Amino acid sequence: MEFSRRQFFKICAGGMAGTTVASLGFLSSFSAIAETRQYKLLKAKETRNNCTYCSVGCGMIMYSLGDDAKNVKESIYHVEGDSDHPVSRGSLCPKGAGVLDYIHSDTRLLYPEYRAPGSDKWQRISWDDAIERIARLMKADRDANFIEKNAQGLTVNRWTTTGMLCSSAASNETGILDGKFARALGMVAIDCQARLCHGPTVAALAPTFGRGAMTNNWVDIKNANVVLIMGGNAAEAHPVGFKWVVEAQTKNDATVVVVDPRFNRSAAVADLYAPIRAGSDTAFLLGAIRYLIAHDAIQHEYVRAYTNASLIIRDDYAFDDGLFSGYDAEKRQYDKSSWFYQLDEQGHVQRDDTLSHPRCVWNLLKAHVDRYTPEMVNRLCGTSIDDFNRICAILASTSVPDRTATILYALGWTHHSAGAQIIRAAGMLQLLLGNIGMAGGGVNALRGHSNIQGYTDLGLLSTNLPGYMPLPSEKQPDYQTYISQITPPSLGLNEVNYWQNTPKFFISMMKSFWGEHATADNNWGYDWLPKWDRLYDVMTQAKLMLDGKINGYIVQGFNPLAAFPDKNKSSRALSKLKYMVVIDPLVTESSTFWQHHGEMNDVNPADIQTEVFRLPSSCFAEEDGSIANSGRWLQWHWAAAEPPGEAMHDGKILGRLFTRLRELYQAEGGANPAPVLNMSWDYKNPRDPHPEEIAREANGMALVDLYDDKGQLVAKKGQQLSSFAQLRDDGTTSSFCWVYCGSWTEQGNQMANRDNSDPYGLGCTPGWAWSWPANRRILYNRASADVAGKPWDAKRALLHWDGKKWTGQDVADYNASAPGSNVGPFIMNPEGVARLFSIDKMNDGPFPEHYEPIESPIGTNPLHPNVISSPVARIFKEDLPNMGKADDFPYVATTYSITELFRHWTKHARLNAIAQPDQFVEIGEALAQEKGIVAGDEVKVMSKRGFIKAKAVVTKRLQTLTIDGRKVNTVGIPCHWGFEGATRKGFLANTLTPSVGDANSQTPEYKAFLVDIEKA
Repeated sequence: MEFSRRQFFKICAGGMAGTTVASLGFLSSFSAIAETRQYKLLKAKETRNNCTYCSVGCGMIMYSLGDDAKNVKESIYHVEGDSDHPVSRGSLCPKGAGVLDYIHSDTRLLYPEYRAPGSDKWQRISWDDAIERIARLMKADRDANFIEKNAQGLTVNRWTTTGMLCSSAASNETGILDGKFARALGMVAIDCQARLCHGPTVAALAPTFGRGAMTNNWVDIKNANVVLIMGGNAAEAHPVGFKWVVEAQTKNDATVVVVDPRFNRSAAVADLYAPIRAGSDTAFLLGAIRYLIAHDAIQHEYVRAYTNASLIIRDDYAFDDGLFSGYDAEKRQYDKSSWFYQLDEQGHVQRDDTLSHPRCVWNLLKAHVDRYTPEMVNRLCGTSIDDFNRICAILASTSVPDRTATILYALGWTHHSAGAQIIRAAGMLQLLLGNIGMAGGGVNALRGHSNIQGYTDLGLLSTNLPGYMPLPSEKQPDYQTYISQITPPSLGLNEVNYWQNTPKFFISMMKSFWGEHATADNNWGYDWLPKWDRLYDVMTQAKLMLDGKINGYIVQGFNPLAAFPDKNKSSRALSKLKYMVVIDPLVTESSTFWQHHGEMNDVNPADIQTEVFRLPSSCFAEEDGSIANSGRWLQWHWAAAEPPGEAMHDGKILGRLFTRLRELYQAEGGANPAPVLNMSWDYKNPRDPHPEEIAREANGMALVDLYDDKGQLVAKKGQQLSSFAQLRDDGTTSSFCWVYCGSWTEQGNQMANRDNSDPYGLGCTPGWAWSWPANRRILYNRASADVAGKPWDAKRALLHWDGKKWTGQDVADYNASAPGSNVGPFIMNPEGVARLFSIDKMNDGPFPEHYEPIESPIGTNPLHPNVISSPVARIFKEDLPNMGKADDFPYVATTYSITELFRHWTKHARLNAIAQPDQFVEIGEALAQEKGIVAGDEVKVMSKRGFIKAKAVVTKRLQTLTIDGRKVNTVGIPCHWGFEGATRKGFLANTLTPSVGDANSQTPEYKAFLVDIEKA
């Protein structure tokens, strides 16, 4: 078969684009590629790396030319899948297959540039001039605005007037430098992409299970008997990872169910698809929980032993007419004190193992979900009663010990004003079925960016620290107050309560931050950490810019103009800055926000007085380091070439800037120089820290000879630690991120391990890379066995107790708990069990509840008309007038991704731009007929915030749903285009989205808002 280039792309765009050229079988027909492959090893250097796009973390082999001779630069000329990689097995999706065009994109930045206030052009400057000018601007702003003590005279040491956005695809080692750089300067307005994507995952899963990460891993999906894809579209957004869904379907006879507003690519291969209104997922899941209870499809032994179903809740907890007890309407927040357990005189939790007490969690749950009948689900979601019941029955089939279901979700659940509670409901559903800790089970967050898991682990959010510890607030003015408040007390259940080790984690982190300067005498440098007074998430940052309270912004590997909600508001905010520094490999819309691009960016450069610096950085293919995929695998990758032109590695840019700031503070003094001068930046070359030395620092080391309780030597001074169990709270150990302890031991770099053997056949591959925590591949796996240590499912046993120890294919969670010790498998929760009732850890209720999106197509809530939307959703008063009503904007819009493009990156890659050149929106046939729109028409989509124009794609994939008696149509809006890149220019989709966010993570709403549409 011979195919032209045009024919090939036509095939890909038609639905086969989830595969590589090779796997399509067309390789020999492409003579140019065939020649490259034929001679690819001639004079080539082979380098192993990982894909920079989604969180599957596919393996790549890069081939580069250049023999390291003087003045010779290596150049990458071919990229292919790594067939040894246990997840991707040699496959690459269209994004990964086109990565060569990204590496060599015409829009790669080659040298530093400067845009003067009011100017309409860039001018080239030297690195020295750029670093000097930026350092001077930062120091002047910090010295003028640094807050050493607050109004009450308490030491807070914070700098609020310059903010920083951190990457989502740079290495963990770059992320560690980000953290040290920002916190040394006292920054509190820092954030990373997690705020705009998977923030609700951590906010929901941690209060439910104890940790906020994907519970299982990509390959484990093959072990499932049922796969529920809801709140995501894995076939489209994670095509290579989706192969494990297909493997479950074909080799394990799994039933694949898709519930989504669109009949998407995942639905195309599913056994059952059901439509749902965008923004109503909580109602569907709570209805499913009600079904399980009503049909007694519960794994009772699991629920009694491993959840808090039997624990008794305080008498003053209540839920009435849409509000939980403790609501303060003026503050729009809850006093959560009533959301707790009843305690006895010793402070121990009271329980009723018979589950008969009216205040036990089990009975409160039954009462809470009783309203979510199939009829109510149909009324709120638009899903037919027959489809809903069929799906519930399929899920119910896994309530037996030897069948499991896995739930796969992504941004379709996180991008809501109540996103965390949707995910909470999924976690509760899986607990009732006994599917947590099991092979083929879990609640599996499919992260959207290659290293957003890593940047979340490293605490690069405004109120976080590494290892999921909180940054102190000004209400915790001293170390003892802080550490006592964040270390959970025992609840008297013989639980592990592993967070009782928080002092060990925290002090070891502080030794990594400030080294020898962090001592017991100064409480480990506690005062040097900035203390926050309010949230400084990205929505707050935009508000503070508009209010003139943020002057400077460092934007690293981030495109806020394209990513923040309400693009026009973001444009006004950036225009208020005094200076902005963009560190990126590519030309981004954020770096050119001041340029006029017609209707797509209608601004006057002369009116914008922001100084802008554009600093060219390396891309993934040009750096050594580690990234953490969805399954928590830290995979080490190597650079195949140097960055082009004058571009530098991110670490070298941060190193130069930080050392220059230190020099200025050393020579001139200024506002509170101590945390800057004392920060541990003791790398061989402080201007160019090497990833290997940073990775060793992340793991941690012994600062003195360490001995155990029996006097045995555990580690010599200067040695790498092997486990976070070795961390101490006396200043004798250091570890930047305790969950990464074990990743680089005395045996070497565990993240570089490449043993892909799978001796048990369940996909654990413990010798490939390294998975936090403790190289554990499935979290809570102790729950895969009953209380006696016998696996629920002998055919898919992860662990078993051999009489002396836990043994099996995975690292036991928790390996020191013998059967009969009454230690629960959810060791990070003080109770030792998972939470059906999340007590006081969620800002919007201990149980999930359906609330309408802020922009509701029905304008009411049939469950409680007096409380329509979440009463605690994040929204600023000044944004309320920008919220639309259904009378003016009658259609529900939802954003999504397509296979050929990734967010706003791949539009810079020519191959991907050819595959999807034109911006489009998707509408159903009924809506098209109503509006007189035919396929290919240019249409205008409008919200209360602005408009975009795009080509109309008319499909059967979007159905008209009946919601509370009203006909509701949906408009699908892919989010990839913009006014920069190799694709044809397009509008930024976030022009339409509202500035409103989740109450727990402040993640904005992108998946359910109101629009109107007409022919352009």
